[in-house]
Amino acid sequence: MKRTRPLETVISPGRGGLLGSIIESWRYRELLYFLAWRDVKVRYKQTVMGAAWAIIQPLATMVIFTLIFSRMMKLSTEGIPYPVFAFAGLLPWTLFQSALGQSSSSLLRQTSLLSKVYFPRLLVPLSSVVSALLDFGLALLVLAGLMVWYGVKPSWGLTTLPLFVLLALASALAVGVWFAALSVKYRDFRYVVPFALRLWLFLSPVAYPSEKLISQIPPNCRWIYDLNPMTGVLDGFRWGLFSASSSPMPGSVLMSALVVAVTLACGLLYFRRVERTMVDLL
Repeated sequence: MKRTRPLETVISPGRGGLLGSIIESWRYRELLYFLAWRDVKVRYKQTVMGAAWAIIQPLATMVIFTLIFSRMMKLSTEGIPYPVFAFAGLLPWTLFQSALGQSSSSLLRQTSLLSKVYFPRLLVPLSSVVSALLDFGLALLVLAGLMVWYGVKPSWGLTTLPLFVLLALASALAVGVWFAALSVKYRDFRYVVPFALRLWLFLSPVAYPSEKLISQIPPNCRWIYDLNPMTGVLDGFRWGLFSASSSPMPGSVLMSALVVAVTLACGLLYFRRVERTMVDLL
């Protein structure tokens, strides 16, 4: 009697390259919500302060920046009280830092889930980026309180803030998918990301206005400074809040958007290629 082999069902990523990855992720969009909410619950599980850490960390950093840059170095911030100026920079930066840090290591944290069931792997780093919005929303309330306390009135550009928040999230996702895919094969990248973020903080206009650094850069090299996507995010976010400058520096914003678009497209293509062997490597 001929022995029959049991049927096997093999589920693999769909085809279609970059467009196929986006379409497939959209079909599983409901799962994105549950993964994001799961990230939030795991992040603050068994913590005494809970979500209050989303407020404590930028507040503590703002105090340190105020003591160093405002009290000691007497840094000018174009008439905006320095605590408000610094917190307005720390808000999008903390969103970017949290989203990038979580998304870059997301695949390594979800090894057991990835090996049990198939779904678009892109949803894992994407859910980490989305979950960072909760902390951002809590810190935004603190910024509103600071502006009321110091008597800083928001400008009409307030309506543009969602665009710069979206650009910050896209920047985190663009870099995060690269590091997430690379970390699957090279675990060294778990240590590269925290180190890179520390350097990135001081290369971005978080604690100081962009004009202070641009004035020290030769005119023919200033485009290098604009390659940092957070330059456009931070300048645009502050401009949207209180029009700290006459214009939102459209050159840096457009350059940031272009860099993010190219980095994200290339990152998604590389992530798509690694996705087929991801579970084996994990």
